[in-house]
Formats: sequence, C-alpha cells, structure tokens
Amino acid sequence: MLVPSQSWQAKAKAKRSANSAKIPPEWRLSKVDLKKAAEQRDLTGSFIQQYLDADEQAILSQEAVAIVAHVREGDLTAKNVALAFCKAAAISHQINNCLHEIFFSQAVARAEELDRYYQKHGRVVGPLHGLPVSLKDQFHVKGNDTTMGYIGWIDTYEGSNDKELVHKVNSQIVTELLDLGAVLYCKTSLPQTLLFGETVNNIIGRTLNPNNQNLSCGGSSGGEGALQALRGSVVGLGTDIGGSVRETTYPSTVGVLGTSIDAIHLVFSSIMATQPWTKDPNLVPIPWRPDLADEVLARSDAHGRSNGDLPLKLGIYWTDQVVTPQPPIARGLRLVVDAVKKAGHKIVEWEPPDQRTAKRVHLAFLKADGGYDIHKQLNLSGEPLIPELQATFKLKEPLPLPVYQELTIEGRDYEAQYSDYWNSTSDSDGQVVDAVIMPVAPHAAVIPGKFYHTAYTEAINLLDYSVVVIPVTKADKSIDLADPGYKPLNDVDAKNWHAYDPDIYDGAPVGIQIVARKFEEEKVWAIGKIVTQILQSGSFESDV
Repeated sequence: MLVPSQSWQAKAKAKRSANSAKIPPEWRLSKVDLKKAAEQRDLTGSFIQQYLDADEQAILSQEAVAIVAHVREGDLTAKNVALAFCKAAAISHQINNCLHEIFFSQAVARAEELDRYYQKHGRVVGPLHGLPVSLKDQFHVKGNDTTMGYIGWIDTYEGSNDKELVHKVNSQIVTELLDLGAVLYCKTSLPQTLLFGETVNNIIGRTLNPNNQNLSCGGSSGGEGALQALRGSVVGLGTDIGGSVRETTYPSTVGVLGTSIDAIHLVFSSIMATQPWTKDPNLVPIPWRPDLADEVLARSDAHGRSNGDLPLKLGIYWTDQVVTPQPPIARGLRLVVDAVKKAGHKIVEWEPPDQRTAKRVHLAFLKADGGYDIHKQLNLSGEPLIPELQATFKLKEPLPLPVYQELTIEGRDYEAQYSDYWNSTSDSDGQVVDAVIMPVAPHAAVIPGKFYHTAYTEAINLLDYSVVVIPVTKADKSIDLADPGYKPLNDVDAKNWHAYDPDIYDGAPVGIQIVARKFEEEKVWAIGKIVTQILQSGSFESDV
C-alpha cells in the first residue's frame, strides 16, 4: 500500500480551495449571499437569477437546440454563450456545491476560437458549434483533474503519476464533442465510488437538490442534475451503472442529460454520427437511426395524440410488489397513464418476472471483487469509505469464479424470461408493448440517508434496456398524502413508507422512466418525446 505524503483531509481542502480560486472575483458571492442561499429551500428560478443580468438570463433561458441555431445564424457568439453559462455554473457551485472541476478560461478560449472560425469561413465547425456541455467528473479533459470522487486521484491520472498521462488525456467522447463544436467548461460532482444513489464524497462533501435543499440531488450523476436544475447547463454527459443517470447494465454506459427532450436527441445523434465504435472497440456499431424515431413519431400528432392507425401500446408498472412508490410518485404515474389514455394510446398492466432476482444478481456483480478496486483507490490517499457505503463495500473475499459464472447464467436466464414476457404482450391484440412506464425510484428526490430500494433501475441495467426519463410534476403536500392504513409489504417497504414526509417533499421534482428493449434508443427517445408533448399540451391534465 502506498503511504500518502499528505493527509487526505489536507489534500481535499487544498483541492476545494484551488477549485474556488478559479471563479473570477466578479462572480464570487458575498458571505451574506451565501448565508441567504443556505437558508433558502429552492435555489432555482428567481433566486439564482438575481445574480444574472438580463442578457445572461436571455441566453440561459434558451434550450440547446435554440442555442446552436442562434450561434449558427450569427445571432449569438459562442463567447457570449460560454460566458453566460460559466457565470451561471460559478454561482451554482457557490450555492449548491455541484462542481468538481472548473475550467472557464479554457472554455472562453475555445469559444473565441470557434467565433474566429465562423467569422473566417461563414459556417460552423459542426452541429454542436458553440454549445456549452457539462461533464460528470468521470471524463478526462486535458489540463484538468479527473477524480471520480477519489482523493487519491487528485493531480494524477487515475492514481498514476505518469507525466505522459497526467492532465494530458482526453476521453474519446470528449474528443468527439470537441470535433462537433462543443464548448466544455466544467465537471460535476458525483459520489465516492459512483455506486451510490446520492452525491457525496470526501473531496467536496454533499450536493443537495437545488429545487428543495431538504433533499438529495440523486446520484451518481447528481451534480449534472443539480447544475441543470439551476440552468448552469442545458445539456451534459453522465454515466449509468445502476440508475446513475436516471436517478440524474453489466457495463457502465454514457448517457445524455438535458433540460429538454430535444437536447438529448441533438447531442446523442451528433455523437453517434462520428461513428465512435471505430475508435472504441467496446462499443456496438449501431448509428443513430432517424427512420426508427420517425416511424414512432408518425404515430401521433404534434400534441402527442394518436393518429389512430397504430397507437402506442405502453405497459404500466405501478409497483414491483417489494417497495411501494410513495404518494408523489404514485400520482405522477397516474397522471401520465391518464394523459396517455386520453391522447388515444393503449395502456396495459405490466407484470414482469420478479425484479428481486435482477437486483440480487446486479448487486452481486457490483461487489464481485470484494471491494478490492474501491479500496485500492482509497488507499492511495488513506481516505475512508463514506459512512453510507461502509456496510456494502467493506473489503471481503472476492466471489469464486464458479459463483460468478453461475450469476452470469442466472442473469442471462432472467433476460430470457423478461424477453419472453415482453413478447407475450401481443397475445391479446397482436401488438407487442412498445415501452413501459415505471418509477425511477419509490420516491421523488430522496431525503439524504433514506434511499432504501434501487431495484426499479437495477433491473433495467441488468437487462441492458433503453431508457429515457422525463419530468412529470412536483410533489404537493396538499394532495400527496400517505394512506394512514397502509400495511407495508416488508421491512424495507416500511422504512421507505415511513420516510415520506409531505412537508419535506413539497415541491420535489417527480419523474418517471420509459423503458424500451435493448438497442431501441431511437424508439424510446421518440416515445419520451410523444409523452412529453402530451403532458405539455395541457389538454390531458389528470384529476389525480
């Protein structure tokens, strides 16, 4: 084991100070403002806008597709856009603690370079020209740290001191974003190890939910979600191994987070157009197939109403019968189901194979090495596991190979059972379910320390299915009341149910996930867009 030359506490403190020093003096908030923010329940909207001028607010109010259009038409410069988002991100971090890496000067220089190219050639570099894109602190950007929440990775390359690598590597997807014209300006917070549904580590501490500071921002891509809620970003990249993008697979995957459904399409399709599988052999060689998305979109009008020929057929998964969703989530599901029905689409009950199997197998894979890799990274600095992970990832003997093989087979069998069930949904009317509406978690943004059940996302990771998450409503203490006569299904369900407090959750964002089958990203995105159109139209508002 390496002996750290500096205490982990001192190294973390130095990192926090170095990061804060990168915020320009004119963007720094006073102690009075910081105290005001700490006492504020909701930091979004008018609260953060008080620190932004009218021109900055006008830029920040634009969605990603509009931003690239304005820059392409010469109505906005890449530099002005970059400055607005850098300032918003700087303020966001000061009031919400959501950034790990700040490289605003690098971003402004990049934007100036793009503006010079546009002035000289009269055209844009690529489809993302001038678009600020934030990144979870799991991606390498030259000139900057990538800590992934580990103190031992500060000023290193994943713990290595190799001078050929430290601060000299771009992740492949970073190279592609730059080639497409994006402007990268910050990296966002995540939990130590990534394997936690809240965002807390020993470097910067905890990131809370800016919509409601009584609650967590989720994880492991929680910093991305928090920054976007504050409009310090309109699109960014996260990663997912058990719900990390959705709560903001066998392998971890990259996902796009955006403040609009069209932002996801813009960035995802643009990246896929670069044929990333030719540079990374781990990727599946499937481009973005616009015809698949168009086929689904053609089944409804601009308001999401069914055209009548082939309405969507969506499953509804109310509960996994292990942990019942709390009242705000249950109402969100009902609202979506009622709206989709009123728009002329089909809804059927979804009763798949038991998700407890998937959760058990998925968690076993995550812990298969007995925590060896996690403790290897911790030992670089001597930092401890955060308290929330100490029971789950205490160092143990790794799984024997035969046991691992058995789990792999069990996981494959579960995939086959789930697929067979999905195919059986055509028995009644000849139409297979297109996608399934289900909870992301049994609660809205969770109270810190009370995330008890992850099967709603873990099962989908094990299946390697395609997912999009959309916002639906917000928790409302006047109508989201717990049933006093509810009888919990088990101890975990009881803990989750009793953790619900209408006053604390009031105003918390409520979202749902829409799940399609493997390699159906275009289809699930299109269905997500249709459901979003239905909800935004207002004409299908539910009474529940």
